[in-house]
Amino acid sequence: MARWLAPSSVPPPAPPAAGDALMDVARRAAEGDDAATQEVLRAVWPTMTRVIASVLGSTHPEVDDVLQQSLIGLLRSLSAFRGECHPAGYASRIALHTALRARKRAGFRRARTEELARLEPEERSHPSPSEEAAGEQRRRVLRDLLSDLPDEQAEALALRVMLGWTLDEVAAATGAPVNTVRSRVRLAKEALRRRIESNPTLADTLGVER
Repeated sequence: MARWLAPSSVPPPAPPAAGDALMDVARRAAEGDDAATQEVLRAVWPTMTRVIASVLGSTHPEVDDVLQQSLIGLLRSLSAFRGECHPAGYASRIALHTALRARKRAGFRRARTEELARLEPEERSHPSPSEEAAGEQRRRVLRDLLSDLPDEQAEALALRVMLGWTLDEVAAATGAPVNTVRSRVRLAKEALRRRIESNPTLADTLGVER
């Protein structure tokens, strides 16, 4: 297993191997090839960072710590990689679970749902300060709602909506049938809708008619 690299000492990202090439690199990394492990880290580093920032918020003070924990988790898990899904998806799941655990453990029950906020009207080019404040409040409420979902539903919704994965991609990454993934996403959306519609404060904040 390759030695852990602190963020400041990680080599600058190199052009990552794509498609089947990265799969081959990841398999070599799983067999203990240090050079291949470094290449995998460089390839998935940006994706893992984006996942963590999506869950915690890009300005969250623990983003760097959670990224480090996620990379350590990836290094420890590479030996179990069997190529069932793309390495970036494998790394994304590790980052997602690490970020979700960090948020709950620290009491930050907020998940960034910029993409989930498609329920909102598209922002104008130059929103006023009051509109920006209202938008941020809506996003905070949605993060809290997402964090209350069962883990499997939260994971499916995050991968499907926040990261924009297809149902097939979520199924491949989670090992669940496509119909199960579809059901989890549907149940998650229904749960969020019920919470919003049954709570006058949430409904008013999000602008949802009851």
